[in-house]
Amino acid sequence: MSSTPPAQGTTSSPDQRPQSRTSWRFTRAVGAEGKSLPEVFSSIRVAPENAGWLRRFLSFVGPGYMVAVGYMDPGNWATDLQGGAQFGYTLLSVIMLSNLMAILLQALAARLGIVTGRDLAQACRDHFPTSVSLVLWFTCELAIIACDLAEVIGTAVALQLLFHIPLLFGAIISAFDALLVLFLMNRGFRYLEAFIIGLLTVIAVCFGVQIVAASPPVAAVLSGFLPRASVVTNPAMLYIAIGIIGATVMPHNLYLHSSIVQTRDYKRDDSGKKDALRWATLDSTVALMLALFINAAILIVSAAAFHGTGHQDVAEIEDAYRLLSPVLGMGAASTLFAVALLAAGTNSTVTGTLAGQIVMEGFLQLSIPHWARRLITRGLAVLPVVAVTALYGDHGVGKLLIFSQVVLSLQLPFAVVPLVMFVSDRSKMGRFTIPTGMKALSWLVAGIILLLNFKLLYDTLAA
Repeated sequence: MSSTPPAQGTTSSPDQRPQSRTSWRFTRAVGAEGKSLPEVFSSIRVAPENAGWLRRFLSFVGPGYMVAVGYMDPGNWATDLQGGAQFGYTLLSVIMLSNLMAILLQALAARLGIVTGRDLAQACRDHFPTSVSLVLWFTCELAIIACDLAEVIGTAVALQLLFHIPLLFGAIISAFDALLVLFLMNRGFRYLEAFIIGLLTVIAVCFGVQIVAASPPVAAVLSGFLPRASVVTNPAMLYIAIGIIGATVMPHNLYLHSSIVQTRDYKRDDSGKKDALRWATLDSTVALMLALFINAAILIVSAAAFHGTGHQDVAEIEDAYRLLSPVLGMGAASTLFAVALLAAGTNSTVTGTLAGQIVMEGFLQLSIPHWARRLITRGLAVLPVVAVTALYGDHGVGKLLIFSQVVLSLQLPFAVVPLVMFVSDRSKMGRFTIPTGMKALSWLVAGIILLLNFKLLYDTLAA
């Protein structure tokens, strides 16, 4: 899997491609330097249109899996583990609902990027006044820091469990993942995608083995996917449910996806965009179904191992690691759990680096070296870990991890509402404007997210 420049004579260079009548109506002049992630824009050759469907599809596979990383990062683990231990299989319905919402929203993000040639951050900067754009940028940076916080904790805990490295040292070690991103980006974007997919495979295999060992009752698992009113009426359950949504549907993933779909060298005319949309949507849908399996697997293993065995208070990753092997009667269960956690944390740091670059360049038109950007955001994430560990010890980071996912959920409306606005606007999307039914569904999803966030704020302030 290698990144190659476009074949001579296949398509014109990015700044020479003919503009479609559906192109974004810019408020600023946009040349080659205005492309999202310009160093990899249109850098991956796609199979010709007369190639077989599998070969054609595989040339578009990659961005969806990079987005899926955010749907199974360490933040998901904390909320899924706590939900399974406390409430059994009940919150599986929330995982399924949030995953379906994610499939829709990521398809909209890919549509925006492919049709307009602008990522979500650039689109916001073009459309909104500067003051509004700065607010949106600030909220997105908060979301990235919250996500980074989860990655720091997850990676540090995994290093502690596997190699007995102290939590603080593990958090500091995780700050140097920028070197990994730089190395892979220099090799080519396809290498970065292959690395991501490889680690996702490791996570899936680890949890597949653990589900077999847990042997959960099939009927109870299936009933857990049916929505229940108690999810909303029980404040404790609702708090975790909103944390699951925040951990699953991540705002910075919408910015990321709208950018990286443009790495493919598809034709920038209407027919080329239509074809790219079909394959990109299929790519993200398949990848997010893998994310659904992994998130559900974490909760199922937690419910089977802890909910009915007197360990309903398990809420932290270290406790789950310590108890899994003896409870399941499988010596390797805890090790597999920690290996999957390390893979998830490493994967998330890679995509978080890209998302941070896209947001900063898109909103502020400001570009700084990747390593500097990564060390700044990772430093901001390490500080809370240091403070909480000093005040409450290692066990305090579990609550901090849950809190970071609620913060992520609170940032969602600031990304979802502009996205739905843009893809519903015919003046910007032309013939690729989403149909009425999808528009209604998209606004319904945005409304659900807003409603859940308002309820969370009310319950928090009233407590």
